[in-house]
Amino acid sequence: MKHNRRAFLAAGAAGMAGVALGSRAEAAVWENVLSGTFADYGTLEAAWNYRYPWGSDHNGTARMYGSSSDHNHVYLESGGVLVLKASRISWDEGNSSADPHLPIHYHSGAIHAKQQIVVNDQFPSWEVKGEFQAPSWRGTWPAFWLTGATSWPPESDVLEFKGDSRNWFNTYRNGSGGWSNTVVDVSNPGAWHGYRAWITKVNASDVDIHYYLDGNWVAQHRGAGFVGRPMWLIINLQMEGSSGSPGPASDTYYRARNVYIGRDRA
Repeated sequence: MKHNRRAFLAAGAAGMAGVALGSRAEAAVWENVLSGTFADYGTLEAAWNYRYPWGSDHNGTARMYGSSSDHNHVYLESGGVLVLKASRISWDEGNSSADPHLPIHYHSGAIHAKQQIVVNDQFPSWEVKGEFQAPSWRGTWPAFWLTGATSWPPESDVLEFKGDSRNWFNTYRNGSGGWSNTVVDVSNPGAWHGYRAWITKVNASDVDIHYYLDGNWVAQHRGAGFVGRPMWLIINLQMEGSSGSPGPASDTYYRARNVYIGRDRA
């Protein structure tokens, strides 16, 4: 589906100016790239791959499982809801193959979109958003994030809870400076909330990323070196690591709905 591009509207708060997505200019065409993909397993698997792009392990103590024949940790509920479930294991499964090589304590779920996000002259603006019920107690580490497909950085974390009720909106930029972090308290993260990033090209190498919580603008970060670098979109339920330990003994659930990717075609 396509519709006319909307222009940016200026917004500011407490002396700081943000940019809120209002209407897009008429010069370009807006394309809906990914939406409605949690209706059934056929639709899910046409748009998403199971696990991380690089496999089953990452930086926490959960090993990701899931496939077209294994829906123990990645499954769908009615109403277009994706569920990722983390379960504590009682046996020794060794350590994660990814730095910092923590011992595996959980089986959990992750998916990544087949559609990569590349900001360039042809596609200068992208929108990434979704609604989530996120666990937020010690040892739970849910995320909805972008990471470089062929190099790291870039990285943009649209949702990241690390063991408490604060969401971390993070951007890692190339060159000097490293991370930009905006940490926002979320009232009851286990209820449905909307998380959104608007990414737009500002020069030959850099983007601006505007982050939103429940439709409210919360931060603007400069993404240096993002232009021309393809990125994966990932939804995962990692455990322990940066979210603390020990994690929960009972099953943990992370739900997503209305996940969307759109872009301007110049």
